[in-house]
Amino acid sequence: MVSIREEDIKVPLDVPQEARETYIQNYMEITKGTGKMMLFAGDQKIEHLNDDFFGEGIPADDNDPEHLFRIAAKGKIGVFATQLGLIARYGMDYQDVPYLVKINSKSHLIKTEQMDPFSNQLYNMDQIAEFRDNSGLKIMGIGYTIYLGSEDEAYMLNQAAQLIYEAHKYGLITVLWIYPRGTAVEDEKDPHLIAGATGVGACLNSDFVKVNYPKKDGEKAEEAFKEAVLAAGRTKVVCAGGGSDDPKAFLQKLHDQIHISGAEGNATGRNVHQKPLDEAVRMCDAIYAITVEDASVDEALKIYLGN
Repeated sequence: MVSIREEDIKVPLDVPQEARETYIQNYMEITKGTGKMMLFAGDQKIEHLNDDFFGEGIPADDNDPEHLFRIAAKGKIGVFATQLGLIARYGMDYQDVPYLVKINSKSHLIKTEQMDPFSNQLYNMDQIAEFRDNSGLKIMGIGYTIYLGSEDEAYMLNQAAQLIYEAHKYGLITVLWIYPRGTAVEDEKDPHLIAGATGVGACLNSDFVKVNYPKKDGEKAEEAFKEAVLAAGRTKVVCAGGGSDDPKAFLQKLHDQIHISGAEGNATGRNVHQKPLDEAVRMCDAIYAITVEDASVDEALKIYLGN
């Protein structure tokens, strides 16, 4: 495991002097002192409604929102991302969990054919900071989704820029979910377009940017993804976990993203929480081992299998 020193962190210049120590502490906490982030994504109850939490092959306990908090409390993670409402309802019983508040969300009911996607802001930064101070919880960052290429792209870019500037004033870490999506977008998984998305994350001064793994015929994804990592510069790139996959295949893909492409972490939801608690925790620990502890795929798989 490669560790970083606090003095090696390049604190963005919009972080005021009085918030620098908070920023550094939050950064070290969510990356476990390595600079790499294992983000457990639990924001899908708005994004995908109940499709990800109930149905064939999904354990019954996943239908209960508390399942997410139990995993976050028992598994090895860097930070748990979800909406403020869930944190407010369950956080009193899970005070040691490091949280990242997802500030905007939308459902998947309105399709692109009807209207280009727009995910509006749910809270402002003063409210998030007030909640942090009043709750006493470990609120360490914020997350925001931009649909690049949407007709409403300008609104989301503006909201994201303002939120990042305000979040840094409070010493919070920022993560942008950036997905090219809308009638103007022909191929959401195009490697060159995804590199454009990570570059946008850098221009908005986000600490991390979460994007989908690229896909293009005739190219290895792990090689194609290098363009996106380089385009982000000092903004660190993490890859979305996507739908549930075979555990070994998922862990191999994760290993390639980090150790071949150069990503600095991952953001995983369904591949963790769509499992019974004990199995979900073991998958969390396996993902953490690859992301933070530089474990091999075989070593991580043994963790998942409980060997």
